Amino acid sequence: MSPERIRVLVVDDSAVVRGLLTRALESDPEIAVAGTAMHGDLALTWLRRHSVDVVVTDVEMPVMDGLTTLRHLQKEFPRVRVIMASSLTTKGAQTTVEALALGAAGCIAKPEARNTAESIDELVRELVPLVKALGNARHSAPAPAFVRPVAPPKPIRAAVPPQIVVIGSSTGGPNALQEVLKSLPRDFALPILIVQHMPPMFTPMLAKHLERDGGRPCAEAKDGQPIERGHTYVAPGGFHVAIEKRNDRMITTLNQNPPEHFCRPSVNPLFRSVADWYGKSAVAVMLTGMGDDGIEGTRAIHERGGYIIAQDEATSVVWGMPGAVVRENLAHEVIPLSGIARAIQRVCTPEVSRV
Repeated sequence: MSPERIRVLVVDDSAVVRGLLTRALESDPEIAVAGTAMHGDLALTWLRRHSVDVVVTDVEMPVMDGLTTLRHLQKEFPRVRVIMASSLTTKGAQTTVEALALGAAGCIAKPEARNTAESIDELVRELVPLVKALGNARHSAPAPAFVRPVAPPKPIRAAVPPQIVVIGSSTGGPNALQEVLKSLPRDFALPILIVQHMPPMFTPMLAKHLERDGGRPCAEAKDGQPIERGHTYVAPGGFHVAIEKRNDRMITTLNQNPPEHFCRPSVNPLFRSVADWYGKSAVAVMLTGMGDDGIEGTRAIHERGGYIIAQDEATSVVWGMPGAVVRENLAHEVIPLSGIARAIQRVCTPEVSRV
């Protein structure tokens, strides 16, 4: 087995599902399934004798379930990235979102064993790019800090104070969102709109977790819903979210237009509409995520004078989306995850100096 290939351990109590996952993963020459296990306890025993880059684990298993397995993996093998494979049930979605908040790198919907060909095709589209992004990030040598001239943050004109915060995130996003929102004061007044790449059924659970951790009202966005100050809105899985003005009120709108950057929800529709309606009074934040979804929308906000914050490479699970923003020279600040909430507060508080 070539050492350059990304080594994966597949954990699931169903032999059929293990087979589907293995076939999908090994369809890519850069990935090797190094082993399989029926449950978390066997997976931990196997890992004490072998090394891997990524573990793909079922959420609901006998002996040791996925959440318990994740906690053990984080303690014993902190460098291994973990992807949760969940059935599309309320219980599965709730547990998966909890796992993501604890630090699991990503999630996929479990394949339907009754439709082998279709399941493998979907896994190749969804799971393979995720494993490759995580594995390549693990294999790459520590990169030097991104070096470019960064001007001090420019104060937003007092006549146009920030009125809205928008956040885009993907791989590693739920944990990053939790960190940002719980670090903001509970009385933070501006509305926050979030696009996190997740399947349907997972996003309402994410909103509940963010409300619990942040102490601010948080829910999935609804079509035609007025945007309230002090509230947080999450794009529903399977729908793009945007904003528009109706009867002198700003509202959220939903649509199922074609995916952008293979994503629905995509960050772009939200960021573009915010650029149109808020311009220089918008604050945009790009968190960890693979790919470059949101780059066009971020450019639109930048062109209209909005303020842009990007998560740095060192604290990103995958520095795809924020990295694209930085490479395009669109970010006013490139900072670690732990400093993003403070930066949002500073930018959104006109009387505090930002020099």
